[in-house]
Amino acid sequence: MKEYSNYELNQKQQYMMLMRPLLRKHALFSDGTKDYRNPPEPKEDEEVTITFRTAKDNVDIVWLRTDAGKIPMWKEYSRGLFDYYQVKVQLGKEPFRYYFEINTGMLQCYYDRMGVSPEIRQDYAFVIVPGFSTPDWAKGAVMYQILVDRFCNGDPSNDVLTNEYYYIKVYSQKVEDWEKCPAEFGVGEFYGGDLAGVMQKLDYLQDLGVEVLYFNPLFVSPSNHKYDIQDYDYIDPHYGKIVEDEGRLLQPDETDNSTATRYIKRVSDIRNLEASNRLFAELVSEAHKRGMRVILDGVFNHCGSFNKWLDRELIYEKELGYATGAYISGDSPYQKFFQFHDENRWPYNNSYDGWWGHDTLPKLNYEGSEELYEYILDIGRKWVSPPFNADGWRLDVAADLGHSVEFNHKFWRDFRNAVKEANPNAIILAEHYGDPVEWLRGDQWDTVMNYDAFMEPLTWFLTGMEKHSDGYRQDMLGNYQNFEGAMNYYMTRFMTSSLQCAMNELSNHDHSRFLTRTNHKVGRVDVLGSAAAGEETNKGVLKEAVVVQMTWPGAPTIYYGDEAGAVGFTDPDNRRTYPWGREDQELLAFHRDIIKIHKQYDAFRTGSLKFLGGDYQVMCYGRFNRLQQFVIVINNDYVQRDMVWRVWPAEMERKSRMVRIMLTTPESYSLEPEIYEVENGRIHISLPPNAAVILRNIGREES
Repeated sequence: MKEYSNYELNQKQQYMMLMRPLLRKHALFSDGTKDYRNPPEPKEDEEVTITFRTAKDNVDIVWLRTDAGKIPMWKEYSRGLFDYYQVKVQLGKEPFRYYFEINTGMLQCYYDRMGVSPEIRQDYAFVIVPGFSTPDWAKGAVMYQILVDRFCNGDPSNDVLTNEYYYIKVYSQKVEDWEKCPAEFGVGEFYGGDLAGVMQKLDYLQDLGVEVLYFNPLFVSPSNHKYDIQDYDYIDPHYGKIVEDEGRLLQPDETDNSTATRYIKRVSDIRNLEASNRLFAELVSEAHKRGMRVILDGVFNHCGSFNKWLDRELIYEKELGYATGAYISGDSPYQKFFQFHDENRWPYNNSYDGWWGHDTLPKLNYEGSEELYEYILDIGRKWVSPPFNADGWRLDVAADLGHSVEFNHKFWRDFRNAVKEANPNAIILAEHYGDPVEWLRGDQWDTVMNYDAFMEPLTWFLTGMEKHSDGYRQDMLGNYQNFEGAMNYYMTRFMTSSLQCAMNELSNHDHSRFLTRTNHKVGRVDVLGSAAAGEETNKGVLKEAVVVQMTWPGAPTIYYGDEAGAVGFTDPDNRRTYPWGREDQELLAFHRDIIKIHKQYDAFRTGSLKFLGGDYQVMCYGRFNRLQQFVIVINNDYVQRDMVWRVWPAEMERKSRMVRIMLTTPESYSLEPEIYEVENGRIHISLPPNAAVILRNIGREES
């Protein structure tokens, strides 16, 4: 995460102090939301109105600066404490970059996506890509991530059986105790969760307020996480339906999967595969009836060694309807799907390229096979089209696909075109660590899992912990300057449309559970033990994090069980089963209520964000649009804090009233309203330890 030195911050602060007597810098504002860019997602050759806000009667002139020069903006109207300058711009087909120049007296400054600056910063210019948009349903949508094997077992008849097959030096194992913590190396452990279980819990998910279901991979695969795809064309019958079920299990010390005929029948018989696909289509249909969307996990950088194209386990070798795998013969129609380093090793050629050297994860060789390239594009189309009608893809390790950066970008451009042609309202959301800007220029991904501009800065600020629980830094705990700097910087790497649907997670299948991070225990389950993940946790800090999650730009995404108090160190401990019957009922009720608040107000989905200030362990920010204004205050300290915050920059009057709509503490939370007076544009508030509050502006009328 980008850190900011005291020197950098002090230089900025000194400049701002010089400006203060002449220019009310906190009033200067613009962004890419509909109040400041209309339309917010303009089409090619469309006219767009750009708006800039200043304090009333405070500046002489505002210029819109573009690559072609600068254009004067005119004061079109005033409202409350602010003047609003506007200009109309005729777009073409190319990206349009802009920022603002503000002049008052002898003072000149600039405004870009990082805020006010004494100098021009081209890297932080606002950008419009004509014709680029993200699905409206995804903006601010409440998402719910499900690792299916660990969610709910609705159909025991499809459970993976003990000794059904052998994979990565372990036999498959049916876990009988739902509450058992995952083993340290538990790739072969199966708890029996399936799509029937998800369907049985749709009422629960709807009652929680979930709008989007994001599934970890569902396709045929030998592992419980299923990031080693065996067949992209079919849902795994162990998650779907097994209608033809015969054959033998492996005997002790038997490791030849070509004799695992029970497994072979289950995953290769077309009747099982088609029945499972039909069940998935039924699930999507049921979700859609409830107003929910469904996102699939696409693992296209690599497949698995069990994959029918490679067939290293000889599962498909004798099955009708399957061509010979590339591991078995150099004459396989799939030979070019993989990069083999020794052309003289057939039959049973194990010299193929594995992702990060893992021979169980063969890297797909798109450069070597146009057929593979088109096949995966067809897979992208297939699952977002009838009869399945999924609503988009989450792309696993998307930046790794291909053997060069240039090829990677080419593939994702073609993938986007294929998916959007099949379903224009589908979302393309990528897993990505680091700067995503090269993929977020409007022609490839819609957005990403938001590590840099959400999970990491928030985790450091609230817990001081690294997201795997692999380290603790006292200097990062409660460090508001670093939080604001990191959030501001990394949000500039998104266009507004991408930021509004970025997957804002606190936990997921790759990192420790957020509640566990609140205990400041450094390490993993193999050293600390599973019980330690639930010791000395702080529900107050978790609630603070959820308040931020539900009031921050993006799509708040709950990892199954977090809402019920699930704990766990990083993989595999973070993949414990959902605690049905053992839920933390107070946390569950809190999640239901804050999701209702999030969904009730458009300002939380597509409104503007404004940092209003912060200090050690405390911060304040506003979310607002023209009709709704909110202030969120976080006290992450272990003592009560009395605070005064400047709230007028969140588009409020100098004298107004705000009503508290939620207060959280470690022990409980409250929806009881309480009125706070805004005097001279400021609000005084006292918060108990580890507390968060959401305030809504009600003006003078409702009071």
